[in-house]
Amino acid sequence: MKFIYSLVLVLLFSCSETAEDRCFSGLKDKLTYYQEKKPFTAGQILENKPDYLEIINLEKYRSFKQDSLESRQRYDSDEILEKRWKTHQEEYKIFKEKFSDQFSCSHKQQVGNSLYALGTNDLGFWLLKIENNKPSAYFLGLCFSHYYVNGIQQKPIINGNFLELEGSFVKIIKVPGLPGYDDYSAISDGKLFKINLKDLTKDSDHDGYNDIFEKSFGLNPENKDTDGDGITDFDDLNPMFRSSKNKFTELYELLMPQYAKGESDLKKQHYTFIIFENDCDYFHQVSPDYRILFISESDNKKTYYVKMTDVTRESISKMKKDKKDPDKFYISKSGSSYERDYAAEYKNGKWELEIIGGIDI
Repeated sequence: MKFIYSLVLVLLFSCSETAEDRCFSGLKDKLTYYQEKKPFTAGQILENKPDYLEIINLEKYRSFKQDSLESRQRYDSDEILEKRWKTHQEEYKIFKEKFSDQFSCSHKQQVGNSLYALGTNDLGFWLLKIENNKPSAYFLGLCFSHYYVNGIQQKPIINGNFLELEGSFVKIIKVPGLPGYDDYSAISDGKLFKINLKDLTKDSDHDGYNDIFEKSFGLNPENKDTDGDGITDFDDLNPMFRSSKNKFTELYELLMPQYAKGESDLKKQHYTFIIFENDCDYFHQVSPDYRILFISESDNKKTYYVKMTDVTRESISKMKKDKKDPDKFYISKSGSSYERDYAAEYKNGKWELEIIGGIDI
């Protein structure tokens, strides 16, 4: 019996995936590229909605088509559009200053000592709040891929103890000839999205991110330091995994998107993240100059939110080993409008990259 038990343990251990499996592809495997996700149906959106979100069918409402045409002022002159833009910039100046211009803002509302606005960035929708000169941002867990919030709301967005947003279910459509450009098409109009402010603002570990945000992207809402490296999630540029230093983390750092250092300090932009779908341990251990999060390549390990929407804009593949040269590898990176294949050679303690293929879409 002991022999059989030991044999089972050996088999389980030998079949478990290793860092080698997670980081290196086989010689015959193709390099993986960024891929768009298929849109959900209205039924799938309802089936996958979070528990804290109440969706009410409205009898009277602004359709997606009506709102998108009127709120965007597509047919106004350039002069009128510029004037409205300047007015908007002035109206939301305090939000841009407090949040380092990380959000597009709308629907400002004063409630007592609190100033609210709806914020949007690449991750989704947020409720922005400024109280006693202190800014806070609360992630809604509603994604652009499926939820459209009307640009013109019939009522204030804060109603007693609830956030209420009128809108529609939508799907993303690609515009031919314009790579990386998304437009929307309505699936079902006349929705009221309702969230209790107590659920929305809950921050169990008091780290600065609401529980909805942490659950949406795989952080630990019960621990302010998810990776245990001594830096709170709010201040950690790589909050999911401990950073390390080796030649493969250096390769991934070299291939990560590079951003020019401008007036804004990326390290202070607490609500701006680049998301990568990758299970490689070496990639997880990078030391970035801006905030990053990782989602698993396995659907079984993904949160409800990243299953619902495509939050990745960039992708970096596993590595391929060269058959003859142990210091040479092949790796690719891609985005919505490009693909690049690289030969990477480690010489004299540093990487040399050579583009060997790719396309611009």
